[in-house]
Amino acid sequence: MSDHSNSDVLIRIRDLSVGFGSHVVLENLDLDIFRGEILGFVGASGAGKSVLLRSILDLNKRQHGTIEILGVSYSDADPKIRQVIDQELGVLFQHGALFSSLTVLENIQMPMREYFKLDVRLMNELALLKLDLVGLSREAAIKYPSELSGGMIKRAALARALSLDPQILFLDEPTSGLDPIGASEFDELIVKLRDSLGLTVFMVTHDLDSLFSVCDRIAVLGEKRVLVEGPLETMLEFDDAWVHAYFRGKRARSIVVNAG
Repeated sequence: MSDHSNSDVLIRIRDLSVGFGSHVVLENLDLDIFRGEILGFVGASGAGKSVLLRSILDLNKRQHGTIEILGVSYSDADPKIRQVIDQELGVLFQHGALFSSLTVLENIQMPMREYFKLDVRLMNELALLKLDLVGLSREAAIKYPSELSGGMIKRAALARALSLDPQILFLDEPTSGLDPIGASEFDELIVKLRDSLGLTVFMVTHDLDSLFSVCDRIAVLGEKRVLVEGPLETMLEFDDAWVHAYFRGKRARSIVVNAG
């Protein structure tokens, strides 16, 4: 973290605790997310990865601690400031979470309708441009989610997440359910979008291929906090049984061999 200045920190989390009733999921967690990086956030199943993502977005309430987004304490900000920040956040939820009763075009336009009063023709053109951006044919615009493949659903949901040209993109298990080729293509798309649009990406994932190939930095959740964060080399050197098994296990070694 010392290589970054305070101006590089787009999200700053300090002493965060989140629980449900008597069950504490996150406790005294600290994490910074830096401008322009792809951060892979990983941990055992049920450790609280998605809970942290939803807590950043204020969908889960904090027990205590602070979360600053773009220098503002998001949950404490007045509604007008929150609305400005909301427009800088794009979210791809697990499984896409598209509205089944809306076409792909209408799904992409949902954020536009929520925040702006735009001419329908302009919204149509903007939505089609987002389809181009994520590599979907414009013919997909009139389809409903039930008519799409898993990979197409992910890309349509990504187009919706990019609808308002956000600074920060949140991805919750973006390659889950995709075949290896589809997952690899999606990873490549995320890197391309980060580089071309100047995005900062917070990616909750369990996909070793994604962690090895596209993430600039990795943060590991364990024991209700961030156990270790840094580049892949830091993960490989960290003395913890779960981290060692995850990053040096048989499957991880095969990915490294195949990459070489």
